Amino acid sequence: MSYGSFPPEPGRRGGTLAIVLVALIPACFVGWLLWSSLGGSKDDGAGGASGPTTSSTSSPPPPSSGAASPPAPSGESGRPGAPGKPLKGKVVVIDPGHNPRNRDHPSQIARLVDIGTEKKECDTTGTATNSGYPEASFTLDVARRARTLLEARGATVWFTQDGDRPYGPCVDERAEIGNKAHADAAVSVHADGAAAGERGFHVILPKSVRGGGADTSAITAPSRRLGERLRGDFAKATGSGPARYIGDGSGLDVRGDLGGLNLSTVPKVFIECGNMRDSRDAAELTDSAWRERAARGIAQGITDFLNE
Repeated sequence: MSYGSFPPEPGRRGGTLAIVLVALIPACFVGWLLWSSLGGSKDDGAGGASGPTTSSTSSPPPPSSGAASPPAPSGESGRPGAPGKPLKGKVVVIDPGHNPRNRDHPSQIARLVDIGTEKKECDTTGTATNSGYPEASFTLDVARRARTLLEARGATVWFTQDGDRPYGPCVDERAEIGNKAHADAAVSVHADGAAAGERGFHVILPKSVRGGGADTSAITAPSRRLGERLRGDFAKATGSGPARYIGDGSGLDVRGDLGGLNLSTVPKVFIECGNMRDSRDAAELTDSAWRERAARGIAQGITDFLNE
C-alpha cells in the first residue's frame, strides 16, 4: 500500500516517521489556533479590539455614486459654501437710518426729493428715547456690528453713510447707492417712534409701485423673502416679538411711500428694531449686548436669504 508522499523504508523507520508526523500535525494546529485567538500580528491591518489602525484608514473608499461629496456646512449659517465664507462674492448694502448730524442741517434735510410716486423730505432727524439716545446713533452702531459679521463671512459690505457726512444722504441717494453697487441685498436699519406701551420690531417691505422713477415690480418678491428671513432670525437672536401695533402682528408691513424702497432696483427692506418711545424696548435698544444680538439677527437673516 502507498502512503502518499512518504515511501516505505526498510525496518521500522517508515512507521516511526509516520507516528511522529501524526503527533506533530495536531500540535501545530492547536498552536496556530491559540496564536490566532490572541489577535495575531498588530501590523496585519485587520484590526483587533482597538479598532482600525491609521494605515488601514489612510485612503478613504471612493464615493459609491461616483458624485462629488457635498460641501461641508459653512459655520453659523448652516448653509453650503466655502468653509467660513458663505457670502464670498456677495455684495450687501447696509443703510444706517438717518445721520447723527442731520439736526445741524435743518434746511438741507427738509428739501424735497422725488421718490417716484410723490415728493418727500430729503431725510429727517429720526426719533430718540425719552432719555435722549438718538435713533441715528443706534442705527449706526448696529449697522457697524452687522458689517463686521457679514465681512467675516466673505461679503463685500457698502454703507450709505458711516458718520462721515455732514448730513444725509437723502432718501433717493440711499436707494441709488444700493443700485450702483448691484447689491444682492440691501437693508435699512431703523428704530421706531411709536406710542409708549407699543413694543416689538417689524420689517417693512416694498409695495409694488410704478410711477416716475419708481418701479418695484422686479424686487417685491425677493424683498419679501429677505424680509421673512430677517423676521425669523431677528426674533431668534434677540428674543423680541413682532410689533402688535402694525402689520396685524405679523412682523411685516408693506409700504409704497418710502423713497429708499420705491427707487430701489435691488432686493431691499427696512427693519424697525424696536420702539424707542417705550421704556422696556428702550432699555434693550440702549444696551450694547442687545445691539450685538440685533446685529447678529440682521446678519443671519441676510446670510440665509443669500444662500437660499
